Amino acid sequence: MDKVELKKRTKKFATDIIRFVEELPRFRSIDILTHQLLRSSTSVGANYRSACRGKSTADFINKIVIVEEEADESIYWLELIEESGLVNSSTLPGLKKEANELTAIFTAIGKTAKENQKLNNKK
Repeated sequence: MDKVELKKRTKKFATDIIRFVEELPRFRSIDILTHQLLRSSTSVGANYRSACRGKSTADFINKIVIVEEEADESIYWLELIEESGLVNSSTLPGLKKEANELTAIFTAIGKTAKENQKLNNKK
């Protein structure tokens, strides 16, 4: 998957979350959880775009770590929404699956970038 495809995928993840949140009932606890979910899920794509414009390898790595953390945080909020029992949505499993896949992708990208940086520093 290239940068363009991954940018599209992270944007789709954010828009899917936005649509999901807008379909939920309004309760104080759900509002708090979905606010956090919206922040973390939209941050994935925004920070990935920023990482792609990194000024150096170290800058890229730092930003990719943030992307990974935000994707993982999205999983957490989705799990809380699901496990609270306040929401019964057939959309949740797909969103959790995508959040897990994005976390794995960005974890691998970060690991590869760190390994490449170490190799380049040894030269």
